[in-house]
Amino acid sequence: MRILLSNDDGYLAPGILCLAEALRGLGDITVVAPERNRSGASNSLTLDRPLSLRRAENGFFYVNGTPTDCVHLAVTGMLDALPDMVVSGINHGANMGDDTLYSGTVAAATEAYLLGIPALAVSLVGFESRNFITAGRVARQLVKRFIRSPYSEPILLNVNVPDIPYEQLGDFEVTRLGKRHKAEPVIKIDSPRNETMYWVGAAGAAQDAGKGTDFYAIEHRQVSITPLQIDLTHTQQISALRAWMNSESA
Repeated sequence: MRILLSNDDGYLAPGILCLAEALRGLGDITVVAPERNRSGASNSLTLDRPLSLRRAENGFFYVNGTPTDCVHLAVTGMLDALPDMVVSGINHGANMGDDTLYSGTVAAATEAYLLGIPALAVSLVGFESRNFITAGRVARQLVKRFIRSPYSEPILLNVNVPDIPYEQLGDFEVTRLGKRHKAEPVIKIDSPRNETMYWVGAAGAAQDAGKGTDFYAIEHRQVSITPLQIDLTHTQQISALRAWMNSESA
């Protein structure tokens, strides 16, 4: 079993250190992560300059690029054999609802999925992030389940774990993505050079957080597991758009 680990918090982040330790013994583990925090990088690829790959004293590899760069580089140019699974995380903070569009943690897993490799994105939901060990145990359980019973097709799972001791966790729930209100307004600040600067506001409160959503599961101390897809086609609008394009008013 070959397992590739990555993240968006950087190769020195406590989450990826905990993840590597949690998965120890389950297979041949390789870590390729960004050299610094790249949260919010989404699925961006670095195309305007070459990338460097270096190895840290702890054996982890790090790249001067995005989470997507890390997985793409590892799978298409670095590793001698394809990994059987990619696990991204453990992220410091939630990746639920609309957050998944911006998340570098989810992006690393998404790149693996696009390359035909089963992938997990694992996030610890909370501001203090005291219980990375809890999320590590959850990740280990899911990887062991995959080893025992591989999924029938490539799968992309977005996993969010409450920041509580493992013994206090509820069930594992298969969920859908909820939705948030719009983000808080940007914050204006004055620089020492009297320039107006803007700080992007925090994510808004949950708008769609009903039963069955990732928000609901976390609120009830459950592990949220959401299967994701990449097809952005709004299939329900195809017929209406064809009719609109063929209308006389066009």
